[in-house]
Amino acid sequence: MSKYAYFPGCSLEKMALSYHQSTMETTRELGVELQELEDWNCCGATTYFHVDELLAYTLVGRNLAMAEKMGYDLVAPCSACYKNAYFTSAYLKEDQDLADHINYALEADNLQYSGNTAVKHLMEVFADDLGMEEIERKVTHPLTGLRVAPYYGCQIVRPKKDHEDVEGPVFFEELMTAVGAEPVDFAYKLRCCGGSLIITSRDAALSLIRDLLQSAADSDAAVIATACPLCQTNLECYQRLVNQEFGTEFKIPIMYFTQLIGLAMGIPKKKLGIGTEFISVDSVLTYAQKSE
Repeated sequence: MSKYAYFPGCSLEKMALSYHQSTMETTRELGVELQELEDWNCCGATTYFHVDELLAYTLVGRNLAMAEKMGYDLVAPCSACYKNAYFTSAYLKEDQDLADHINYALEADNLQYSGNTAVKHLMEVFADDLGMEEIERKVTHPLTGLRVAPYYGCQIVRPKKDHEDVEGPVFFEELMTAVGAEPVDFAYKLRCCGGSLIITSRDAALSLIRDLLQSAADSDAAVIATACPLCQTNLECYQRLVNQEFGTEFKIPIMYFTQLIGLAMGIPKKKLGIGTEFISVDSVLTYAQKSE
């Protein structure tokens, strides 16, 4: 069984609880053990690095040091958490002065970070560490005919790695294909959802969300699959406001990629956190039921 240090982040405690539930169920089914960091702290989200950069790096460094102490690579389901952890780890290895400052602060918790912990997004565990063949092997209820718009968002490919195509990634599409679904040509798959812009510039945020929903609709997608709590919230929770603002009639289900994988593996929908959506996913569930 593969083991990782698991950093759920603040969103998966409440707002994105279904992401956490489906993550734990699917990884368990695939023989992966996610051991949650004890006493983890917020990663600083999307704003704190603009308030106090050194303290923000220290917050993330504490989580990295705890994972290193456990002896496991760090896995984060949230794209913002992943980006912050990935870049902090990279900068600490490049900037000795920054590392010295942070490790001095971490001494209060009897922690040190030497940079030996790899940082991975949850999707990397599925796509790279497990691989498509292993996922296909676990599929009992293939989502045949389900047209999925795979939405990467703007952060999941931002920490560029040597082997990745950041302009045209396909690993999300390959994951959806592995569970029998049909990934559509989603032109806006790397566009920003607006993040927390809805707080400061409502009109701009709703415009970004509308463009994403329209792109999925133009591709005749039955569902948008996400890998980030903030993307999921913006695309689902603000659809009604988008419709009011622009006179559209979007009613596109938004689901986490782990929920779709879980359905294809025959995991009961309640265990995947399905049933609490604002927009019904019943039309998606019928595809998994066809194989029963």
